[in-house]
Amino acid sequence: MDTRFEAGIQRLREAVLTGPGMLDRDLRAAAYQALDNPGPLAVYVKQIASQAYKVTDDHVLALRNAGFSEDQIFEATVCAAVGAGLARLERGLDALKSAERA
Repeated sequence: MDTRFEAGIQRLREAVLTGPGMLDRDLRAAAYQALDNPGPLAVYVKQIASQAYKVTDDHVLALRNAGFSEDQIFEATVCAAVGAGLARLERGLDALKSAERA
């Protein structure tokens, strides 16, 4: 990764994963990594990580019905989106590095 951005990305990662929040840190970490979470959270996180544009009110309603608060849903959304975005960034940078070496 470009060293100009490493510190900022690390601060973002720390804020998302360990900053104050309503969602349990283990659930935040699992959402960030798109790992399996309990019940509807797993479905929601996978949807955010793979096809965020297909998230519907029904996804959010399922989480509300499972007992998640609006704040927890927001935090899960941010964790999943940041994790997916940074993973894509890393893959893209790796591809560029590979192309430069070829």
